[in-house]
Amino acid sequence: MAPNPEDRLSGGETIRAVYEVDQSPIGRTPRSVPATYVGFFDEIRRLFAQVPEARMRGYSPSRFSFNSALGRCPACEGAGVVKLTMSFLPPAFVRCETCAASRFNRETLDIQWRGKNIAQVLEFTVAEALDFFKAIPKIRHPLEALRDTGLDYVKLGQTSPTLSGGEAQRLKLVTHLLSGFKGRSATRPGAPPEAAADRGALPGSGSLFLLEEPTIGLHIADVRRLVEVLHRLVDAGHSVIVIEHNLDLIAEADWVIDLGPEGGDGGGRLVAAGTPEVLAQNRRSHTGRFLRKFLAKDT
Repeated sequence: MAPNPEDRLSGGETIRAVYEVDQSPIGRTPRSVPATYVGFFDEIRRLFAQVPEARMRGYSPSRFSFNSALGRCPACEGAGVVKLTMSFLPPAFVRCETCAASRFNRETLDIQWRGKNIAQVLEFTVAEALDFFKAIPKIRHPLEALRDTGLDYVKLGQTSPTLSGGEAQRLKLVTHLLSGFKGRSATRPGAPPEAAADRGALPGSGSLFLLEEPTIGLHIADVRRLVEVLHRLVDAGHSVIVIEHNLDLIAEADWVIDLGPEGGDGGGRLVAAGTPEVLAQNRRSHTGRFLRKFLAKDT
């Protein structure tokens, strides 16, 4: 079938980078945790290496990594669990009795910063860590981004295989928010432009973000926080495309494309497109019918 000359894409030349933020796992081993995935664990390890006792012992930041043979528990090799091979059954993981699931050896746990050792810090939730590290901007800023996407309850050392698809997706979004977008200096989400200028760089812009059902499993309060983060991305000059059914998020969109009218073989056609208010008046759109009631409730 020959393409319709009217069906063409324009404006693509303005997109500098594309980020697909899906719900695929961010890691499949106990060694992958939010603190390492987002990247601020390096700063935490540097803090512990600066403790006077750590300097006297000659400990470097690598000593406080559960991937380092020097600092990790030798029994579980820093995993906190021991893998048991089961005949005719999937492998089972049990708590490491040598380190009590702390991941580190005794010498490493001797070092404390503000009364906490490295294992205790990894047990902090994002909310608890924010209060603990509030005076350290390089750690506080990524923690604030995690909080703003509704992940304040997640532990810094929670293993990636135990995270839900929605949690993994929001962790990926946070890494993009903090990455500086292809070499630019990272700026805290929502910070004013002058804050980026103070850091010697302007905030990135012109990127396209693709998100799939980011509200799955979120409380309504966390959905609103996520919406605020997406608004910040748009205000910073980025484009955001979200595949979503949550009316709270749909109502905040600048433009809605409703595909259907049904699912499976009965769908795939353009039913309606426009602002949420325009879509709500379309009698052919199932989404519009529910959106009309939702918007009326807020007026």
